[in-house]
Amino acid sequence: MRNFTARRTPRLVALGAALLVTAGAAGSAAAQAPGAGTEAARPTVRQPASAQAPREAAALTGKARLDRPGHLITFGFDAHLAAGAFPDAAKGTFSIRHQWPEGNVQWADVKVDCLVTGGKVAVVTGTVAKSNIPGQYGKRVGITVDDRPEGDRLGYSWLLDGHLTKQPRGLRKCLGSVPIEKVDASTGDFEVLPLELG
Repeated sequence: MRNFTARRTPRLVALGAALLVTAGAAGSAAAQAPGAGTEAARPTVRQPASAQAPREAAALTGKARLDRPGHLITFGFDAHLAAGAFPDAAKGTFSIRHQWPEGNVQWADVKVDCLVTGGKVAVVTGTVAKSNIPGQYGKRVGITVDDRPEGDRLGYSWLLDGHLTKQPRGLRKCLGSVPIEKVDASTGDFEVLPLELG
């Protein structure tokens, strides 16, 4: 019996060592294998709300022509109010171009100094920065836009004066007129972003 045990013991020890080495190698390979269940379990990291860009408070954009036969009158807007800002901190520009039936063209580029919107109605004012109309530089003018699904409408501060040149100076910021003019929808569209108070 002692001789049999002596012969078997070295073989059992060798077999046990081989099994330990094999198990250790397999465990190491499993630990080092990329993507072995770790990617699927990794949670999605979402950007905090505070890091997202805030929505601007209000805006008036777009370009279109009025629906007035014989006249080509185009208004274009790019006016914006930053989140949390007061209406008189608005930035941007708007433009006016009027080609009369006889072919004479008058135009003005205006720097925005106030923008307020309520629902889909906007009132924007600004001072004339460039124009081919004499004596208009620095004059404040106001425009009202009604952004309607059935067709936009527009009004302007010189409505009662008959012409931009006849409008007196001294218009207050963010004042316009009722949107009496219809916009030709085939020529463009105006977009009003409703005011969101901070």
